[in-house]
Amino acid sequence: MVKDHVWTWDFIHDRTASGQPLKWFAITDEYTRECLALEVERNITADRVVDVLTDLFLTRGVPKHIRSDNGPEFIAQAIRRHAARAGLEMLYIEPGAPWENGFAESFFSRLRDELLNVEEFMNLAEARWFARRRREEHNHERPHTRTGQRPSPVTQPALS
Repeated sequence: MVKDHVWTWDFIHDRTASGQPLKWFAITDEYTRECLALEVERNITADRVVDVLTDLFLTRGVPKHIRSDNGPEFIAQAIRRHAARAGLEMLYIEPGAPWENGFAESFFSRLRDELLNVEEFMNLAEARWFARRRREEHNHERPHTRTGQRPSPVTQPALS
């Protein structure tokens, strides 16, 4: 396997201190363990997923595959059309088999344990700030077993 061969993505839900919904969306590279996108919004539609993908395709190119569960955003016609136009093969895991998307599950388990269960977000802007910081930390500071306990070999500069 090589960089940008298989990306994986998923969602996780949280709330602000006042109970407002937060939906977190991440795309990661299975080989490098790099977090390519970490978005947080009140709601993330299939069209927003297409926008994030398009930005990544323009900066990194199109991966061979994206692995995901069968959530409504990932099986939406907008996603399927966009993937087909880009020549991207979708790898959908079997329903009820989260281990088939193990890296995404591990990424979100750590996100939940190390950020969402620790911080209480006052608003969406604060959650977005933490998302940017978490992505930077994951890519530039956190050691990964796949990379010999070094941070992901990220080619993009750290966020300021």
